[in-house]
Amino acid sequence: MMFDLIKNIDIKNTNTWKNKIFLTFDLDWCSDEILEYTLEILEEYNVKATFFVTHNTKLLHKINKNPNFDLGIHPNFNFLLNGNFKYGKNIEEVIKFYLDIVPDAKYVRSHSLTQSSLILNFFKNLGLKYSCNTFIPFSSGIEIKPFVLFNGLIECPHFWEDDIHLIYKWKWEVEKFLNYKGLKIFNFHPIHIFLNTNMLEKYESTKKHIKNYKELKKFVNKTNYGVRYFLMDLICEVNKSTVYR
Repeated sequence: MMFDLIKNIDIKNTNTWKNKIFLTFDLDWCSDEILEYTLEILEEYNVKATFFVTHNTKLLHKINKNPNFDLGIHPNFNFLLNGNFKYGKNIEEVIKFYLDIVPDAKYVRSHSLTQSSLILNFFKNLGLKYSCNTFIPFSSGIEIKPFVLFNGLIECPHFWEDDIHLIYKWKWEVEKFLNYKGLKIFNFHPIHIFLNTNMLEKYESTKKHIKNYKELKKFVNKTNYGVRYFLMDLICEVNKSTVYR
């Protein structure tokens, strides 16, 4: 078992995803300090990862320089749906807003997983290749596989997400997730890694400080098992190494 990148998934060759672990990260407008914290963990343990970008930051250049990392886009259509043209006045403009940040992006996961046949067609027409816009929870018992959508996009569903783990109240059993037989795409958020979130209620209480790194540090969970510990144990198990949290 090993870590790999979404771009290496070939639906005609099960060996490109069977027994592979795909780490993905939705940036969700995190500060540079929070993103740097996640990058340092991944770099220290030489882990491959795909990042879905929400905003421009100097750290994108650093990510681009690392062959273990890849960039996709994380467009937010919520404003458009509410009549706010913050990111564009139509679907195409919103997608292009994010492609201006990551011009060579081939992967997309919408914020809130917003999609429709119309949106999917715009993804395809604007040069995107992989859609990671479907969540099928581990607890469903469904064995996930990548598949081709009606317009030729390759859909790569994820089976685990940090905030959903907390909502479902799944146990923190790394081996149970690694033994899953289907496509194993994990979706993390840097803020939950930094805070080592173990309860969403505690995370909600930090939102007013979300851009204040010094204040956020006061809310880091250092006593209970949370998202960061899960990521570290996942790395440890796959790399067969010792990880110090």
